[in-house]
Amino acid sequence: MTATYNDQDETTRNALRLSRDAVIQSLGPRLTVYPSNEEMIEAFAKAIFDDYVATLDAGRTHFVAIVPVGPVGQYPLLAKLCQGAGVSLRKMTLIVMDEYLTDEGAWIDDSDPLSFRGHIERNLLANLAPDDQPEVIIPDPRNPKSVQKRIEAFGGVDITYAGVGITGHLAFNEPMEGVTDAAYFATLPTRVVPLLRETRLINSVTAARGNVARIPRLAVTVGMREILSARKLHLFMNRSWQSAAIRRLAFGPVTPAFPASLVQNHADWQISAVSHVLETPEPELA
Repeated sequence: MTATYNDQDETTRNALRLSRDAVIQSLGPRLTVYPSNEEMIEAFAKAIFDDYVATLDAGRTHFVAIVPVGPVGQYPLLAKLCQGAGVSLRKMTLIVMDEYLTDEGAWIDDSDPLSFRGHIERNLLANLAPDDQPEVIIPDPRNPKSVQKRIEAFGGVDITYAGVGITGHLAFNEPMEGVTDAAYFATLPTRVVPLLRETRLINSVTAARGNVARIPRLAVTVGMREILSARKLHLFMNRSWQSAAIRRLAFGPVTPAFPASLVQNHADWQISAVSHVLETPEPELA
């Protein structure tokens, strides 16, 4: 049977048809596959720890990373790794990718379970002694340019860690209607953005038991300019619906219609994925 694809170019259709083995073979050393989400999350925490230590060992005085909240689970493990090794994170700056906003454009309250800055506070900072905590920067909707200024002060971003959204967004850099120039999209800075319906819907499934009304309409996000400026990119994928995303970002056209595809133009990028993400994204009715 020939699969039907709506509104997709031939390159995207071919990417979505790639078998599991073809994805693994084509990505080669860029891809690390984990049997379970738990093992991938443990590897995520260890990656942050190892990258931090290696950066300082290489002679840099500070480590700067752009980090996501999703996937979740890595930050308590990172704190445990640091405690076990007697390593302080005071020479680390974490730039949190994004934060949800109220309809008035202010941060949602950090006590809200959806708050990303609240998540970092509860799961990382609260588990570290005050003198061992990293600097944490949250993009500010009132002063979005401050993120780039901090990056410039440190001499750049060492690594961007990221999840991938269903629309292909990195952070909340959603596809934009009428924007087709990938080079332009790659220059977009930290800013306030509306969230697409697809993003709010899938986030309601993963974080609010399907309560779409509970997912904010606005967010502040670190821009593609900051994300792609990092010396390295490391993407983490653990959702079954990311079977399509991994194929589109790695083998589809480089296009702002699927922003994660812009990683193809980066000199140093890799993916860590749970095994089921590699399955072919074809229908299967239960």
